[in-house]
Amino acid sequence: MKPTSILGYIVASVCLATTLAISVTTNKDDVEGFFAKSKSKSGHTNNWAVLVCTSRFWFNYRHIANTLSMYRTVKRLGIPDSNIIMMLADDVACNSRNIFPATVYNNRGRHLDLYGENVEVDYRGYEVTVENFIRLLTGRVAKETPRSKRLMTDDQSNILIFMTGHGGEEFLKFQDAEEISAYDLGDAFQQMYEKKRYNEILFMIDTCQANTMYTKIHSPNILATGSSKLNESSYSHHDDPDIGVAVIDRFTYYILEVLEKVNMQSKATLKDLFDTYDYNLLQSTPGVRDDLFNRPLDEVLLTDFFGNVQNVELTESKDVNNSLTEADPALVDSEPMFIEDPQAENTSSPKQSALWRQEQSHTFEIGNPDQSQTWRFVAFAVLSVAMGGALFAGSALV
Repeated sequence: MKPTSILGYIVASVCLATTLAISVTTNKDDVEGFFAKSKSKSGHTNNWAVLVCTSRFWFNYRHIANTLSMYRTVKRLGIPDSNIIMMLADDVACNSRNIFPATVYNNRGRHLDLYGENVEVDYRGYEVTVENFIRLLTGRVAKETPRSKRLMTDDQSNILIFMTGHGGEEFLKFQDAEEISAYDLGDAFQQMYEKKRYNEILFMIDTCQANTMYTKIHSPNILATGSSKLNESSYSHHDDPDIGVAVIDRFTYYILEVLEKVNMQSKATLKDLFDTYDYNLLQSTPGVRDDLFNRPLDEVLLTDFFGNVQNVELTESKDVNNSLTEADPALVDSEPMFIEDPQAENTSSPKQSALWRQEQSHTFEIGNPDQSQTWRFVAFAVLSVAMGGALFAGSALV
């Protein structure tokens, strides 16, 4: 065989090895940059909503309607029930005075039943207490608490917290039996911050003297808005003469009027919402506190809090069993759950999502990128040299 042919085989083998190695060598920064494109400007990767009605009794029908109206809105905009915690202090749908049993409406025309067939109430009746609310926010719940009653957030969670009921200067009543103060609320938010339980919070409250409830908040990345200032009452919007009570409050009504025009792809911002606040409509002075918030309001989409995002976070490899045990030992001991479509609209529970990630880890793992790239290069180089040697030996025999 001619020396030029042998040299040609060697050069071809080296070129093949280099080409294959480069083609499978992935730069970690490029991968992270690719996935970063899917992240929202706020940096959050998941959304949660905590919706709280603190009032009992039939004459507080409107407070239950306020909460259920907000529940319907966040579900419509993509937040699944697994990421919504709803607390209703009373069940007016089943009240004997309700001449439309098993229904709740927020308008006298009764065009939309807010109770419907797909309402999941997580805390009901006497479970709605100040202690349970604070434990929910801070994650200090009892060991036996089911997942449906846990706020499973992290440092990349955007949380909407909506509260409605009867209040006064720096307090909100829970069921006419106890009160949560502005100091209690500020302390709970500080614990959440220290435990890295949120990325950003939108705190919204509809009650008398509502704006005084966020005066004691000092934790970063919290935006707050309320329906009325100090010494002002919040008013209902209209009543239903057939049931004899008011069916919705003004502040909630006009917020919903804006949100009903929003869809999942909307570019409407919180500034657009706040600009609609009108004393003549609300008959009270709404407030906005944004000094703790680190983004301009005209860049904060409504869907950053009222909607849902599904972003991908690139993390280092971990032992799956250990990571699950650290999060919640119950996940490791439980039986496997089967998920038909893990990509479908984030409707699976946190437990299902964790198990799905565990299954996927057996088929794909990024691992240590530097080590992985080195071994791939070596493997392809050896393979290419071996192929070149085989070709050379075959040619020599011929």
